[in-house]
Amino acid sequence: MTVAQAVVEFLSKQYTVDTLGGSEYRERLIPGTFGIFGHGNVAGVGQALKQYQAADPSIMPYYQGRNEQAQAHQAVGYARHTRRRQTFAISTSIGPGSSNLLTGAALATTNRLPVLLLPSDTFATRAADPVLQQLELPYAYDITVNDAFRPLSKFFDRVSRPEQLFSAFHHGLRVLTDPAETGAVTISLPQDVQAEALDVPEEFLAEREWRIRRPEADDDDIRRAAEAIRAAKRPLIIAGGGVLYAFANEELARFAELTGIPVGNTQAGVGVLPWDHKFSLGAIGSTGTTAANAIAAEADLIIGIGTRYEDFTTASRTAFQNPDVKFVNINVAAIDAYKHGTVLPIVADARKALVKLNQALGGYRVGADLEQKIAAEKQRWNAIVDEAFDTRHTPLPAQNEIIGATNRAMDEQDVVICAAGSLPGDLHKMWRVRDPFGYHVEYAYSCMGYEIPGGLGVKRAALAEAAAGGKDALVRDVVVMVGDGSYLMMHTELVTAVAERIKLIVVLIQNHGYASIGSLSESLGSQRFGTQYRVLDKEQHSFDAGQNLPIDLALNAESLGAKVIRIEPGEKVIAELEQAIRDAKAAPEDTGPIVIHVESDPLLDAPSSESWWDVPVSQVSELESTQQAYQTYTDHKNRQRKLLG
Repeated sequence: MTVAQAVVEFLSKQYTVDTLGGSEYRERLIPGTFGIFGHGNVAGVGQALKQYQAADPSIMPYYQGRNEQAQAHQAVGYARHTRRRQTFAISTSIGPGSSNLLTGAALATTNRLPVLLLPSDTFATRAADPVLQQLELPYAYDITVNDAFRPLSKFFDRVSRPEQLFSAFHHGLRVLTDPAETGAVTISLPQDVQAEALDVPEEFLAEREWRIRRPEADDDDIRRAAEAIRAAKRPLIIAGGGVLYAFANEELARFAELTGIPVGNTQAGVGVLPWDHKFSLGAIGSTGTTAANAIAAEADLIIGIGTRYEDFTTASRTAFQNPDVKFVNINVAAIDAYKHGTVLPIVADARKALVKLNQALGGYRVGADLEQKIAAEKQRWNAIVDEAFDTRHTPLPAQNEIIGATNRAMDEQDVVICAAGSLPGDLHKMWRVRDPFGYHVEYAYSCMGYEIPGGLGVKRAALAEAAAGGKDALVRDVVVMVGDGSYLMMHTELVTAVAERIKLIVVLIQNHGYASIGSLSESLGSQRFGTQYRVLDKEQHSFDAGQNLPIDLALNAESLGAKVIRIEPGEKVIAELEQAIRDAKAAPEDTGPIVIHVESDPLLDAPSSESWWDVPVSQVSELESTQQAYQTYTDHKNRQRKLLG
């Protein structure tokens, strides 16, 4: 076999096995391969995929894609929806094909989500040297473009000889299926090595199972954590994505209901509890609810479960103002369990740790005063969101109204997708989720352009989920919410959805610029500089005051083959938007992508989280707006804590 043929057949035989509550789940680890072919991989992986397609298309299904970065985003979306049990492999050519994957690698690793990257590399033999698209460095001739993946990957290897294939892929998949260490796994394949033949042991091509490790919590750690919880007067849980990846949401609900301890959630943790659960405070931190942030400010014990404590989560270390606050951190990854100086780390699977804590805390419950405050703060925040959703601005609506309409039009099991701009923060605090799979916002890397390809990856997973459930299983609708800035970054995967007739619903919000950074710029005294899509004023060399660009994104989407619904400005915008989403949901599954175009007013903000995010302001400036912003900044910095404990 060639090296590439061995790789494809090997990947087709890999399975993840997960044991939960006595039930065992076995699924293909790599259900398909993406690839854009160039001279680096067309005769290697490309030939191998074609050969197996001719023999049996189910061995390794091939998917096309339009951009290598977008292919990585699709794989990440699929991996998150399958709770890290499955992902895709991605083959690229050398040079720009490979380097296009770098952003995708960083996004996967930052989000702790698995993706298998197979970038091609220049000749290992150097028989032809230099080759087209080769990077040459005079001080180190063994460095190629692919070495840029090293700091972005959880595992990196280069198969410079055919015999290295076996150890490279064995160790690569070990990391890919490790819940504590997963992320981008990059195995560089030189273009000549891919096409070389070797004798492949049958053992390498046999089916292999990769059991997902779910480590138990140490009994002594549980005892110490239980003692800390019993001693606390105002404890608070911060639930992150690790709760969902551990399938621990039901155990978390049991924990909250038995103890009365309220739950705030991170971006990745939305869905751990339904939005209207008695002990759900919703989002926490810079993009959080006033309810979660009010409880956090007074909390004397934070129980972090499956969170990496991003600065949005901690409001840049200003969220916790109790001088005696302590942290119990439960996480499968030691790096996260030890964060914020805690002396009570529990390195364990979230669900298994919660089972033990529920047993250890039998009979414990918080005081009635805390429960009363939880109810009052939830009621206050819910009223704020109701008002934001129901206020009608004309002729252009606020983004709040668009979110409310989308939320109402979607069914409980549907999934909303977003990644960057002002939408993620507004969704985090206001989206009313009921299903643990119903919210997917990529906010660890917050990558503009993730939305459409990431949503397509989620939709692929939803279709596979429904197929596994039988003919009567519901297919989740996937609704992408994206602003014009992110849309222009990477909208080309609409073509992929058209080619495969995949129904992806896209709510495209046109606000003529970067609404999120525009608002941030204004708050920092930079007067929304460079954040609007305007015709250049040549005299001032400014893009800030000219006419809106004469672009038609609805027409653009239509030209790519998508069905487009235009919502015109006016008094009926929200009603028409809501109906358009319902109509899109009612369309057949093989309709292809449906883009709903709506304009908004970017100057109408979402309700305040009564929180803060640390973005430095210039210490000296000739602009009065910046001088004022710096004074506000220093006031917030005085509340920032260096080490929590």
